[in-house]
Parts: sequence; C-alpha cells; structure tokens
Amino acid sequence: MDTKFDELLEFPTNQTFKIMGVADDALPEQVISRLQQIVPGDYSPTIKPSSKGTYNSLSICVHVSSKEQMETIYTELSKLELVKVVL
Repeated sequence: MDTKFDELLEFPTNQTFKIMGVADDALPEQVISRLQQIVPGDYSPTIKPSSKGTYNSLSICVHVSSKEQMETIYTELSKLELVKVVL
C-alpha cells in the first residue's frame, strides 16, 4: 500500500477509523481483536446501526505511531469477513 499518510498527518496521532460492516454482534469483537494485535489499547467503539438494520458503523479512535502502522490497520481490518468498508 503506497499512501500519502506521512505527507498529510504528523505522527504519532490519534486517528478515528470508521468501519462499516454486517450488523452482527461479532463485528465489534472482531474489529477490536484485530486492532489489539496491531496496536494494543483499550477500545470502546461507537456503534450506529443503518436505517434498515442491515449494517453497523463503528467509530474507533486509535493512537497511530506511523504511516506503516496506519496502512496495516486498514489492510488488516479490511480482511475481516464481516467488514465491508474501512474509512
């Protein structure tokens, strides 16, 4: 992944990630578990259901220390089966 995060952000920084995924009770658990592997921390995501209840949107603030770490977060969260989009 060749991003310009290092040109746009000053590291370390707190970054809020928005994750859209299937409305499943396992979604927040899977996302937090994967984040714990990359950046251990105490995460409390904000969860908002879609209007039809098919999808959930999670907002999670993560303390990111480098461009590479941010790219890893996007890549690893996108690999989760319940996740549809990571912003």
